[in-house]
Amino acid sequence: MKKNLVVLGGGYGGLAIIEELLQKGLPKHIAITLIDRQPFQGLKTEYYALAAGTSSDCELRVAFPKSPDVRLVLGEIHSLDQQKKLVHVDGHDPISYDFLVIGLGSIDHYHGVLGADQFSYGIQTFQAARKAYTALNNVEPYGTVTIVGGGLSGVEMASELRESRPDLNISLMNRGPRLLGGFPEGIQTYVAEWLNEHQVQLLLNTQLERIEQQTLHILGSPKPLHTDITLWTAGIQPVPLVQQLQAEKDAGGRLKLNKHYQLLNDPAIFVVGDCAALPYSPSAQVAGIQGEHIAHILLAIWREKSIPVEPIKLRGTLGALGKHCGFGVMGSVAVKGRVPRLIKSGILWRSKHF
Repeated sequence: MKKNLVVLGGGYGGLAIIEELLQKGLPKHIAITLIDRQPFQGLKTEYYALAAGTSSDCELRVAFPKSPDVRLVLGEIHSLDQQKKLVHVDGHDPISYDFLVIGLGSIDHYHGVLGADQFSYGIQTFQAARKAYTALNNVEPYGTVTIVGGGLSGVEMASELRESRPDLNISLMNRGPRLLGGFPEGIQTYVAEWLNEHQVQLLLNTQLERIEQQTLHILGSPKPLHTDITLWTAGIQPVPLVQQLQAEKDAGGRLKLNKHYQLLNDPAIFVVGDCAALPYSPSAQVAGIQGEHIAHILLAIWREKSIPVEPIKLRGTLGALGKHCGFGVMGSVAVKGRVPRLIKSGILWRSKHF
């Protein structure tokens, strides 16, 4: 009987594992089961464009691998039984595993801001980005949109929405003094200047206390702000399934792993992407590289060879300012303007066709 590798989540990390295993040659005694809530991969790094209306959902879909060695199960994963090695999926019998990969990504983290879960829209999932698009599309001309969170997602959301809806009043709120924490100061200044030039109001050093219907309450300010729509890009946390697991976690709730990306208390379970406690900020790039490494580790285990330890080498980080401008860091070099945007577009094209 074949042993079953079950992959939870068909995102960047989970698919990198499957594609690398198929490319390197899956052993005959191994079968793969991929479990996801939707029948395609959504390109999460571009969900801001889906919400802004500059990309359609069809443009951000990637078909799952078609192989006789890969079984696709569609449904919502609601629990995991580590003792019996079973995954429980709505509408299906329990699915047994010999090896398991958790690659379920993340959800919004509201940092205790009251009403944020009820009165704001996120872009962490395909479904959430669709809802945000519908809400934004229904904002009347000259309406106000407030984006909470001045990191990469917030900046890309603000710039893309400005191109999509030049009629709107757009504000980008950040609790710190500068946008894009972690980027070089020159990039931070360049992006802030671009947003100012394109009439995106920057609300820096602004701590949000609570959100009500079309109203934002700022800590230390007696006067609330009006908004027609609030978009939340101010942080992420692991999905509820991971939060409920009895396993060692870091301060952000991500699962601590050994050097082979296995749970410390359960070597049958690997973790990839946003749920993994790694010394890097969560990103599609990190998940993809980590996924390839996990595939190599699994192949070594199945072939009874020495298990490799490969360092994660990042190639850089790119961001978009609409469809024609961008920014980023390639190695130790800061890049600005049209070239990084073209590179980002090329990476997106490649991810959809290869």
